[in-house]
Amino acid sequence: MAFNWQTFRTRALTALVFVAVMLTGLLWDHWSFLILFSIIHFGCWWEYLKLTEKIHQTTFHRYMQLGFMLIGYGIMIMFCGRAYSIGGYGLKENMALPVSLAGFILLVIGIFQKQKINLKAFGYAALGLLYISLSWGMMIELRQRGMAFKGNTLFFDFGIVYPCLIIFSIWINDTMAYLVGSFIGKTPLSKISPKKTWEGTVGGAVLAIVIMALSGPEIIGNNAKNVAIIAAISAIAGTFGDLLESKLKRLAGVKDSGSIMPGHGGFLDRFDSLLLATPFVWLYVFLFL
Repeated sequence: MAFNWQTFRTRALTALVFVAVMLTGLLWDHWSFLILFSIIHFGCWWEYLKLTEKIHQTTFHRYMQLGFMLIGYGIMIMFCGRAYSIGGYGLKENMALPVSLAGFILLVIGIFQKQKINLKAFGYAALGLLYISLSWGMMIELRQRGMAFKGNTLFFDFGIVYPCLIIFSIWINDTMAYLVGSFIGKTPLSKISPKKTWEGTVGGAVLAIVIMALSGPEIIGNNAKNVAIIAAISAIAGTFGDLLESKLKRLAGVKDSGSIMPGHGGFLDRFDSLLLATPFVWLYVFLFL
């Protein structure tokens, strides 16, 4: 794959804006983190439903679309712990069920707005509850690891550690895979994504592990072994997440899932790797750490 300076420059400039927005949401506090991933949640759902409609050549009623999104958001809020409460009003206790219930009602109303429902498309849409909402719920739960309280007061907050480890690992992996693949990539990785090469994929993963293992403990404050394992999980699962979304786009007959970012596509194009990496890192953290 020949290196294209124009493509790289467009992607780089757009990525700078993207990184600035992401870092603000990630690092400001846990509320900005929730707001950021709430926006990402609905953006991913919108594009996922549009892809599903194209794949199955059907149209979901707007009530059905909103119903799926709200049920999913209720699932995501279920992962909010004591950190997400104001004056004793907890999001999980007071919002998760009403939001999901409102979504279910809208979904039922939307179903009866059409004479015929494509059951296969409906099933694929429902998988978004696992693919999108559950993944972002796990991300919210990871954000709360390392938060300590005195009574109801937040005492200190190191909760950003695991989300940053995952996200930085994926960013490094994607960048290094693109560069390595551009210069020495010859062997196609998969027919699903012909631009990806084995050389770029392996090189990106190895460099992500090495860079994160060397810099992660110093910057984020975790031991090198854990950082390397999380980087490896993120790089490998993230690559499969990218391939999964590429498969969806190929089935839908589109180049990008959306157009929110020039040179980068839509929400799913940007967060496909993170969607699959997050559950696997969550399992590692909660089973072994």
